[in-house]
Parts: sequence; C-alpha cells; structure tokens
Amino acid sequence: MKDCNQCGKCCQIYGDGGLSATQAEINWWQFNRPEIARFVQAGQIWMDPETGRQLAACPWLEKLPNQNKYGCGIYADRPDDCRQYPVLVSDMIRDGCEMIEPIDLKRPKVAQTKLDQLMIDSRAVHR
Repeated sequence: MKDCNQCGKCCQIYGDGGLSATQAEINWWQFNRPEIARFVQAGQIWMDPETGRQLAACPWLEKLPNQNKYGCGIYADRPDDCRQYPVLVSDMIRDGCEMIEPIDLKRPKVAQTKLDQLMIDSRAVHR
C-alpha cells in the first residue's frame, strides 16, 4: 500500500452529501470555527449557506497550485468521517483510491492490516 498522494478522489466522491458530522463536531465548529459552521444546516454538512442546498463538492477541498494534488482547508478540524477514511480496503478499491497497489488486491487481509496501522493516529478520538 502506498502513502496517500493527495489525489482528492475521496473528497470528491464524498464531499456532496456522503459525509456526516456529529452534533459534538457541529457544536465545536459553531463555537470555535464559525466559518465551517456556516456550511451546516439541520445537522447536514456542506450545505450552501445562501440557498440551504447540498453543495456539489466539499467547500474545503483545495487544488494545490501547479500540482495535480489536493489539500483540505480545514484539515485539523475536519469531521471524523473525513479523518477516519479509509476504513476498509474494499472501500478504497470501490472508490479508486490511488494508495492501493496490485499486491493489495491479491492479499486484502495483509493490506487491511497495513491500512489499520497507517490510520491508527487518524482513528484516535480527537476533541
């Protein structure tokens, strides 16, 4: 399994309504990061603050200048759904994640163990 190359596929796939945030995260944003909270409506995230409609893409996904890479404008304060992705190798395969290598397809249990090790810090409770 490769390290993340910041292709942005996961953010592009899930940034249009495929994510959720806990009420605790929303409350934290309201108090500490109101610019993020503006994009929350009725418990749903990444909603247009003007129209109340679901955005077609995550408002925090940023294409890095002169590169074919993406970054997150709220990386330190992103929702746990983002923080914990990917959870399963099967999700990565389904989503076309570029971290997957051919050997991972042949040995999915070994790949899952590698993934769990890579993600150990991201899956810890943060707040």
